[in-house]
Amino acid sequence: MRRVAFLALTLLGAFGAEAASAKEVPIVIDKMRFGAVPAGLRAGDTIVWINRDIFRHTASARDKSFDVDLPAGKSARTTIGKVGTIAFFCRFHPGMKGQLVVAK
Repeated sequence: MRRVAFLALTLLGAFGAEAASAKEVPIVIDKMRFGAVPAGLRAGDTIVWINRDIFRHTASARDKSFDVDLPAGKSARTTIGKVGTIAFFCRFHPGMKGQLVVAK
């Protein structure tokens, strides 16, 4: 019985540590531009896209891994699911673009 309890606590600790390492990072859209992309992104992190502009925007990955619709004054979240460089843009304003650099 003690072994089962120990194993359960060990597994809980491992999953808890993994979840604790994921972070939430903001990217602000204002004046028709994506704000700075935070360094040190990792797979599992959540991007909070915040639209402070008066126009509707999207945050759309070129590889189609995410597509977030952002009405004026609203925010939305997306979790990064893969490692690598992910280019993104606004479907309504293609000159608005950026990239996420995601580590393991």
